[in-house]
Amino acid sequence: MWKGTITTIQSKAEDFPEALRQIPQPPRQLHIISNNWHDLLARPKVAIVGSRKLTAYGKAVTAQLAAALARAGVVVVSGLAIGVDGVAHRAALEAGGLTLAVLAGGLDHIHPSSHQQLAEHMVRQGGALLSEYNVGVPAYPSNFVERNRLVSGISSAILITEAAEKSGTLHTARFALEQGREVLTVPGNILSPQSAGTNHLIKTGATPVTSVDDIFHVLGIRAGPQKQAVQGANAIEQTIIDLLAGGEDEGAVLLERSGLEVQLFNQALTMLEITGKIRALGANRWSL
Repeated sequence: MWKGTITTIQSKAEDFPEALRQIPQPPRQLHIISNNWHDLLARPKVAIVGSRKLTAYGKAVTAQLAAALARAGVVVVSGLAIGVDGVAHRAALEAGGLTLAVLAGGLDHIHPSSHQQLAEHMVRQGGALLSEYNVGVPAYPSNFVERNRLVSGISSAILITEAAEKSGTLHTARFALEQGREVLTVPGNILSPQSAGTNHLIKTGATPVTSVDDIFHVLGIRAGPQKQAVQGANAIEQTIIDLLAGGEDEGAVLLERSGLEVQLFNQALTMLEITGKIRALGANRWSL
């Protein structure tokens, strides 16, 4: 059970999001948990959505782009679901930024329940949870499609980082187009079924994103703040960081190309993870 204070805002209220007033089928009211609502309304917002079943590639690009947007003062919007949503929310928080989640049920129960602590962290850090559903309304399956129109509607653009051909995320892309929002997608491996949806969207006119600068261009942000280069504590750590910056991510390849002894390599890898300079993607894959 959620213990935060829920505020209800009617569609005619001054602090109701103007962007949601203009979409087809606008919500009549919003229920919100936030200590920073007016600041969130004033900031640019990008929805990051995608598959619930992420590959290591999808997890890496989602985290990197969400963090870069958050550092630039852009609010990262998503749906608090497993997969891309959760990765995007967490990356924004770890970057010290703001993130907003649109739920498919009443705010008195967080769905999925495994994201309860994540939801609380979002609010504590100045973000928000919102829903058009009253307290006590469960997250029915049909609500998720309806919820997606608000995810795109409150955002200036939506970014799909990884999605299969029949992913439910494509509903969000359709809503975005109906609402006049820019649809951005990350190109994926043409042999991966998990990238079939995003690659198809690019063929049908979505804007491909290969760096956060592509998103800044769409938002009209001249330049995001320069990301401080990750520095290792010693030459061994820096060797691994330089390899990761060059696009390598497989542990076995990193070890081979580093030329390091196994014990020294593993010690450096552990310290880099502990100090937050690199992150584990699973299956012995790594990223900055």
